[in-house]
Amino acid sequence: MTDLVTFGETMLRLSPPDDVPIELAESFDVHAGGAESNVAVATQRLGLETVWLSKLPETPPGRRAVADLRRHGVTPAVVWSDSGRQGLYYLETGDTPRETSVVYDREHAAVCSATPAELPTDHVEDARVFFTTGITPALSERLAETTKRLLALASDAGTTTWFDLNYRSQLWSPAEARETVTDLTGHVDGLVVAQRDVETVFERTGPIEEVATALAGEHEFETVVVTRSAEGALAVHDGEVFEQSAYPAAYGAATAALKRAIPGDVAAVTPADVERVMEGSESGISR
Repeated sequence: MTDLVTFGETMLRLSPPDDVPIELAESFDVHAGGAESNVAVATQRLGLETVWLSKLPETPPGRRAVADLRRHGVTPAVVWSDSGRQGLYYLETGDTPRETSVVYDREHAAVCSATPAELPTDHVEDARVFFTTGITPALSERLAETTKRLLALASDAGTTTWFDLNYRSQLWSPAEARETVTDLTGHVDGLVVAQRDVETVFERTGPIEEVATALAGEHEFETVVVTRSAEGALAVHDGEVFEQSAYPAAYGAATAALKRAIPGDVAAVTPADVERVMEGSESGISR
C-alpha cells in the first residue's frame, strides 16, 4: 500500500541566477515545482512511499518535470497527452527595494483537461492518504469536477483525504474558492488552511481556536490545521486542540545548493529532524 498519493499540476520553474531581473536574464535555472508534487517529494524524503498523479504533455518539458520527481524517489503516475502544454512559472528573486516576484505561464496546460476516467485511480484507492490542494480545482472547471470525484473515490475506498486550501488570488476570487471548496468538504477528512485564508475565503475572524473548532464541526472534518506563519500552527483533532510553535530553518550558504537539488520550495528536512522536533527540541532545523 502506498503511503501517500497526491494529485495536481507540476510546472517547470525558470529562475534567473544571482537575482538578475527576468527582463535582463540570459540564462535560467530550471526546476520542477508544484504544491502537490512538493508534498510528495518532502514525504518521500521522510522515508515514506509516494505517488504523484497528473496529466502532462508528451514533450521534452513534460518529461523533464517527471525526471525531476523520479530523481527524488517519487513515483509519477502520469497520463501522457498529445494536446495541451507544460505549465511554466518564472521566479525572480531580489533584495530590498526589489521584491521577489512570480510570473505564471500555465494557460492551456495539459493537466487542465484531466478526467478520472483516464487517470490511474487505482493508486488513490490503494493509498493510506490522498492529498490535493485548492490550486488544482482553481485551474479549470473540469479539474474542479475531477478533484471532487477523486476525493469521493478515495473516501469510499477508506483512504484518508487531506485538502490544503492554498488560496491563490491570481486563480480565483474568494467567493469562487469558497463555493468550490464547500462542495468538496463532504469528502475531506483533514483541512490545512492559512489563517489569512480563513479570513479571506471562509470570512471567519475571531480567536483562531474557536474558528478552527467551528470549521471542524460545520464541515465534519476530523482534523483542521491552521498555519500561522511565524506563530506556528494550531490543530483541532476530534475536538482536542494542539499548538505548535514555528521552527526556524537556517540554510545559510547551502541555500543555492538546495535550490538546485530540491524541486519547488521543498525544505530538505530529514526524519532525524522531525524526531528531534517531536521530542521537544528547541534548537530548530538547521541546514
